[in-house]
Amino acid sequence: MTKPTITYAGHSAVFVDYSSTVVAIDPWLRGNPLCPANLQSPRKLDLIVLSHGHSDHAGDAVRVQKETGAAIAATYELAMIMIAEGVPADKVIPMNKGGSVIVNGIEVRLTNAYHSSSYDTKSGPVYAGEACGVILSGGGTRIYHAGDTSLFSDLQLIGEQFSPDVALLPIGDRFTMNPTEAAQAAAWTKCKLTIPIHYKTFELLTGTYDEFAAACDRVGIPTKELAPGESLSL
Repeated sequence: MTKPTITYAGHSAVFVDYSSTVVAIDPWLRGNPLCPANLQSPRKLDLIVLSHGHSDHAGDAVRVQKETGAAIAATYELAMIMIAEGVPADKVIPMNKGGSVIVNGIEVRLTNAYHSSSYDTKSGPVYAGEACGVILSGGGTRIYHAGDTSLFSDLQLIGEQFSPDVALLPIGDRFTMNPTEAAQAAAWTKCKLTIPIHYKTFELLTGTYDEFAAACDRVGIPTKELAPGESLSL
């Protein structure tokens, strides 16, 4: 398995390409104002991992699954919602925090996150389990996608257990960490590189990359901003 390439699709949507297997985390693509048109209908996708049920993370998952045939891994409650929304049961991988599954040689783990989680159905929002972070291990690398979370001290445990090569951290404030808190999270995870997510999408998300980069510099963590559609080979 080759080392992966990360492609940022805007907001919190990320593709991780291991050459033989392509994984998408929180692929909110159509309706995402930052997602480039060429990424809104992936040609190849093998696995979707959902951090939580909010529409700006899971709201496009059913369409993307139907168009690509990808499997969906999510907390048990959100996985059952995916089935109720029409995803074939044999394409759904229910799991939970602390557990892991292996898909095509790639280990998927769900970690803790501090955030809410619901899924918008035709009859209104329904409980979608707890919000999570995601660890992908494969190709000799570990990638941590924090989903939507506030700053919490157990991020230090993620650092001790996984020490990820890359940490994708929300910096937008209001609904998640702000840039300074996200830099502290980066330090606690002991990541080798951090990439900001969940910012610029809406006016309500006021955290900026410049603030994040300055805060990361103070704690000694390298950071890189990816424009929507831009890729980084690890």
